[in-house]
Amino acid sequence: MKVLSVLFLILIVNSVFAQDMKFNRLTVEEARVIVHKGTERAYTGEYVDHKATGTYTCKQCDAPLYNSSDKFDSHCGWPSFDDEIDGAVDRLPDADGRRTEIVCANCGGHLGHVFLGEGFTDKNTRHCVNSISMNFVPVEQEQQTEQKTTQTETGIFAGGCFWGVEHLFKNMPGVLDLEVGYIGGHVANPSYKQVSYENTGHAEALKVSFDPAVIDFEELAKLFFEIHDPTQLNRQGPDVGDQYRSEVFYTNSKQQRVANQLIDHLKQKGLQVVTRVTEASTFWPAENYHQDYYAKTGGTPYCHVYTKRF
Repeated sequence: MKVLSVLFLILIVNSVFAQDMKFNRLTVEEARVIVHKGTERAYTGEYVDHKATGTYTCKQCDAPLYNSSDKFDSHCGWPSFDDEIDGAVDRLPDADGRRTEIVCANCGGHLGHVFLGEGFTDKNTRHCVNSISMNFVPVEQEQQTEQKTTQTETGIFAGGCFWGVEHLFKNMPGVLDLEVGYIGGHVANPSYKQVSYENTGHAEALKVSFDPAVIDFEELAKLFFEIHDPTQLNRQGPDVGDQYRSEVFYTNSKQQRVANQLIDHLKQKGLQVVTRVTEASTFWPAENYHQDYYAKTGGTPYCHVYTKRF
């Protein structure tokens, strides 16, 4: 009964810890090693004889810890590395007063111990790590993730009713995905009814995922300024209200700079532009019936007309 009580306590503590710190939830055994600084039995871990190419990451927070190229066989019963990824591992005096503990520098999760002067490799260092403290990401998966990251960028535009903005963006080359939703307000996960009638502060907006190798943000932003009237304050055509305001929600500093440059260009041409440029906050997807609305209904935009401005 006492053992079950202890295990239950560990589960509660670990659950609260993971929730508060936004880390991965751990099993009882994982928490025993990672949180409570235990040790798994020698030769029982899945990475003792692991030879694949890739990166070993922290089980608790997913931070990269070790490259597979630094792994070697020390015949000690635990995975061994003679180097860590720069800045990934912290060294602390162990509670036993003799050894040096190693922990994840990001979350403080217990990894194992580090030993010096044993002569296993030229670096004369052995990180003795519990397999249960780590996950492994194969190099193929890393490459796919990197490729996806470098080929996708997000832009968010608010320019009146999101049906029309989406409709006029959908055939642009390089646009990978479109999603209408709400952004810029003070209510979590708002509904269309709330945005329309309860002054939540959100704008109807379009989130555009695009391939920057095919189309850049400037070209998309120019289209945005040409398919709606950026001189109308808190309205677009017959739609009136701050949810129909003109606003660019930038996701990086380059987008911020480009949007402001385009606004300056339009002002120099005599347009009284009221478009805001704001750092993107949480984007809340709109209800399913709003997505690709005109394709579903066969309608056409009623307050968006293309006007060449650049």
